[in-house]
Amino acid sequence: MATLNALERHLALIGFMGAGKTRSYAEIAARLGRPGVDVDEDATAQIERYGLDGFRLIEEERTCHALALREPHVFALGGGAVTSPAVRDALRDAFTVLLDVSADEAWQRVRGGDRPLAKEEQQFRRLFDERESVYRTVADATATDVDGVILAAAGIQYELGALERLGELVPSEGPVALVADATVLGIYEPRAQEALGDRLASVHEVPAGEGAKQLRVAERLFGELRLDRGGTIVALGGGSTTDLAGFVAATHLRGVPWVPVPTTAVGQVDAAIGGKTAVDIPQGKNLVGAFHWPARTLIDPALLESLPERERRQGLAEQVKTELLAGRSLDGREAAAYKAAVCLRDPQDRGPRQWLNLGHTFAHALEAAADFELTHGDAVALGLLAALRLSGRDTAPVVDALDPQPVAVDRGRAWEALRRDKKRAGGEIRLVLLGEDGPVVEARPEGEVRAALDTLIR
Repeated sequence: MATLNALERHLALIGFMGAGKTRSYAEIAARLGRPGVDVDEDATAQIERYGLDGFRLIEEERTCHALALREPHVFALGGGAVTSPAVRDALRDAFTVLLDVSADEAWQRVRGGDRPLAKEEQQFRRLFDERESVYRTVADATATDVDGVILAAAGIQYELGALERLGELVPSEGPVALVADATVLGIYEPRAQEALGDRLASVHEVPAGEGAKQLRVAERLFGELRLDRGGTIVALGGGSTTDLAGFVAATHLRGVPWVPVPTTAVGQVDAAIGGKTAVDIPQGKNLVGAFHWPARTLIDPALLESLPERERRQGLAEQVKTELLAGRSLDGREAAAYKAAVCLRDPQDRGPRQWLNLGHTFAHALEAAADFELTHGDAVALGLLAALRLSGRDTAPVVDALDPQPVAVDRGRAWEALRRDKKRAGGEIRLVLLGEDGPVVEARPEGEVRAALDTLIR
């Protein structure tokens, strides 16, 4: 199966003059934590000095050299770079995104400038038409803005009505095993079956909510699955379903492809993005898991329309968390792109990806102490409250949006669950907090952390 993301590969931006490659590449590189290079930086001067034919040779050599670098970069390629067979061949090992733009918009952006190939409108439009098919043949994905490029680079298809195109959007042509809980199957199974057609090999019902994330459920799925390595597991549902199915996909036959299709707000802004999968054990949440990047992630905002208000609130907690990390308001697509960028930057959770645990050390402890009967969103809201207090920050953004209330759980159980958390080190506990310049990971004394936990329990 072809790799449909920029994980540990160069991300190359292509497109016509005026598409926004030069304007976008530096921001994309910064968000992905990669070096960024505008390969076309001095094109106008080069054309004036060497002529168009001479410039094309220089452009080809420069672009192929850049694409041969080992460290993953973000490259903005010249508008005509992909007309070179050598460049097209070099792009095979990169993930290439077409920054799409209409001829009208491109002309409005570049007219009156100093570009040698944008002096006359008819010639400009003729060149646009000539290159259009080449761009679309070369590109692995298409986007119109920075967030769209990042989503595409993470293998995320963010599309209204994506469920109806499930059969064509699940990569490869092999069989599909569909995993979902009874409620989701009752609502969406007919549409999923119609979309997948003959590719649907089996349907597997799992418990709803955190009950799905149990080793016994995973073991049952291992016994039921009849997929070989050419098959794909599709997880249709909330974060618990995608966590379970992703874990099973990571371990069945030592790894098969999987596609999460989140049907909850939590899933669409957080849980289904980035390939972190896990199940729970009695001692705590997500303590057995694997990193297994999805073959593709399908986010269909239309699937949220049937959600009750209680479920929307769960997603709002993760949205507020992401806004605190980003330092700005975000819509659902922007929140998904923020997480996608962090996960691409740190797929194995060894650095910046830990930022995404803001509030979650406390939240997971409360969930475990409540035997997972406390909803994830309510637990995260409380965890964010504690994180802001320890950061010396105003709690109003969390209080106003989520109104978290202390919960009745056993304090001792909550503390033991927190001490078992993966982020504990010696006599201190490492927490994600908010510093002056954004998220930081700090070690705090156990006594300070326990006092913060106690404020969340009544």
